[in-house]
Amino acid sequence: MSIRTGIQRTWAYKKTARLGPDEAARKKVDRLQKNQFQLLSNVAVTEILEQLYKSDKSHEQFLRIMLKVQCLLCGADAGAILKMDRESSVHVLALYPQLSKDISSPDWLAKSVAFGREAISSNKVIIKHLNEPEQREHHSAKAYVIIIPRTPLEMERTVAVFLILAEDKEALEICSQRLQLSLGMLVCSKKDPSLINWRRNCLRLQQSLETLSVVNRQKRFAGAAMAFCNEIAAKWQCERASLGFLKGKYVQLKAMSHTEDFSRKMKVVQDIESAMEECLDQDTEIISPAPKESAFINRATQNLSNRYGPLAVLSLPLRSDGNIIAVVTLERPADKPFSPDEIESVRLACELCTARLGNLYEYDRWIGAVIAAKSRKFAAAFLGPKYTWIKLAAILCCAAILFLIFGKGQFRAEAPFVLEATVQQVIPAPFDGYIKSVEVEVSDKVEAGNTILGCLDISELNLKLATARAAKAGYIKEADAYRSSGETAQSQIALAKADQADAQIELLEYQISQASLVSPISGVVVQGDLKRQIGAPVKVGDVLFEVCPLESLRAQLFVPEDQVKDIQIGQKGRLATASYPGERINFVVESISPIAEVVNQRNIFKVRVKLIETHDWMRPGMEGVAKVSIGRRHYAWIWSRKIVNWVRMKLWL
Repeated sequence: MSIRTGIQRTWAYKKTARLGPDEAARKKVDRLQKNQFQLLSNVAVTEILEQLYKSDKSHEQFLRIMLKVQCLLCGADAGAILKMDRESSVHVLALYPQLSKDISSPDWLAKSVAFGREAISSNKVIIKHLNEPEQREHHSAKAYVIIIPRTPLEMERTVAVFLILAEDKEALEICSQRLQLSLGMLVCSKKDPSLINWRRNCLRLQQSLETLSVVNRQKRFAGAAMAFCNEIAAKWQCERASLGFLKGKYVQLKAMSHTEDFSRKMKVVQDIESAMEECLDQDTEIISPAPKESAFINRATQNLSNRYGPLAVLSLPLRSDGNIIAVVTLERPADKPFSPDEIESVRLACELCTARLGNLYEYDRWIGAVIAAKSRKFAAAFLGPKYTWIKLAAILCCAAILFLIFGKGQFRAEAPFVLEATVQQVIPAPFDGYIKSVEVEVSDKVEAGNTILGCLDISELNLKLATARAAKAGYIKEADAYRSSGETAQSQIALAKADQADAQIELLEYQISQASLVSPISGVVVQGDLKRQIGAPVKVGDVLFEVCPLESLRAQLFVPEDQVKDIQIGQKGRLATASYPGERINFVVESISPIAEVVNQRNIFKVRVKLIETHDWMRPGMEGVAKVSIGRRHYAWIWSRKIVNWVRMKLWL
C-alpha cells in the first residue's frame, strides 16, 4: 500500500469515526495510523531528500512540502505556517491540507493566531487544547494545537502551527518532540556551513561564468570591454564599472559601463585612472570605505568616493602570468558596501575574463601597435634581471651573426704545391761503359767542376788507346818506307791511316778524361742514387745525375677548378711545406696554365709562382699547402661559398 493511499484511507476513517461512537471504526483507525507511521518512518528520509531538498524553486513550494512531510511524520491532522506582522495582520504562508478557494479558513487556524503571537513574544513552544463541537462526540481523542516559533527559513515573526488529535498527554508530548526535532534538523541543515558554502560557491561560479559568456560572445576588444563592464555593473548592482589597461607606466581607461564615448580630459575619467593607478602601484585590492585592519593607502579611491558620492569603491588588479595588465574599478552607493563574498565573486569573474580581455587588447590593434607592443615586451624581458644565461647566449649569437654579416677577412684560395727547380743540370754517361764508383748521394751539395760525382771504368778505353797508338806508330813507319822506295801513293795512304789512328787516340783520351763525372754548376744532387748499381753497364747519353741550384727554386700549385677564377697574375701568397709546417714562404703568382689537367679524378690548373725567399733546407720535390691572397670578403661569404655553390649546381639556380 502506498503512502498516499494510506493517508487517504486514514482521513476517511477519521471522518467516519467523528460522525458516531463506533468503537470498531476507531480501532480500525488506530490500526491504520500505526501502519501508516511505520511506513512513513521507513521512507521519511527519502521523502525529505526527494521532496524537500529538490524544491528550490520558491519559498512557498518549500514550505508546502515541509508541512506535508511534518504532518505525515508526526500524525498531525493539519498544519500551517503563519507570518504575523506588527500591525496585527496575519499572512498564511503555507497550509496543509490545501483548501479550496470557496472554503473559509478552519476554526482551529483562527484560534491559533492568538496563541502564535504568544509564542513569538515568549519564543517558546506552546501547546493549547481546542474545545471544538465536533470533538465533543469523540470522547477518547482531544484536539490540540502546537505552535513552534521557528521555521527553516528563519523569517522574522513566523510560527508553525500543527493540529493534533491525541488521546493522552504522553502521545501529545511525543508528537511535539517529533515536530521540534524535525524542524530543528531542518534549521541546522539550512545553517550547515558546508551546505551554505557550497551554495554560495555555486552562485559565485554561476555569476562568473555568465560574465565570461558575455565577454566571449564579443570578437573585438571594445565590445568585450564594454560588455564586461556592463555585466559586472548589473551583477553586483554598481552605478559604474570601469576597466583600464596598463599602457607604459600608467593605466589608461578603456571602457566604462553604459558609456560608449568618453574623453580622457574629463575629470571623472582622470579620478578613476588615479584610483586604478593606486591599485596598480600597491598591487592589491583597494576598498573604500576601508576596513579598520587594512594596511593599504586609498587616498585616490577615497577622493573618488567623496567627489561623486559618497560611494563604495572597489578596485581589483587583473593579472596575467603574475603581472598586472589591467585594473577594474566598481562604484555603488555607500549604503551597499562590498562584502567579502561579493569581493570574492568579483575577483573570480575578473580572473576568468582576464585571459580573453588580455588577448583581445593585445591583438585587436593595427599591426604597428602590435609590433611596438611585442618589441617593448621583448626589450623589457631582455633588459630585465632574469634569464641571465639565455640572454648571454642570445647576445653571443647576435654578435656572431653581425660578425658574419658585416665582418670582413682575407680570402685565400688554397691549393697543394710541389717545389721544382728553375734550372736543372743533367750529367749523362759520356761513353758506353761500366759504373766504377759513385761519390755522392741525392741531396748532397756539389761545387761546379770540383766535386766528383762518380767514375766510369776506363780499362777498356786504355786498351783501345794503346792499340790506337801502336797502330799510329806502324802507319808512320810504313809511310816512311814507301816514301824511301819512291812509292808516293802508298806513303800518302799510310799517312792517312796514321791520321785516323791519331783521331782515334784523341777520342779515347777525351773519353778517358770524361770518366770522372763532375757537375758544371753548383747545387744539390736531385737524382743519382747509383751506389747500388756499381758495375752496371751504361750507354752514352744515359742520365746518371741531376743537379739543380738552390737559388733558382719555384713552386707549382695545383689549383682546383672552382678557385682558379679568383687567381690572377701578380697576386701574393704564402706556402708551407709538410717538412717544415711552421715556416711560411712568400711567393708571387707568375703564370696560370690555360689548360686543365686531371689529377686524382679532379680538374686542376697548374699555377707557377716565384718564391720571394729561399732557405737552405728547401729541396726540389717538397710538397705542402699554398694559400693565395685573393682579397677581403665577408666571413659569411667565405665560409658558405662552397655549400652555396653546391646548392646552386644541384638546384640549378
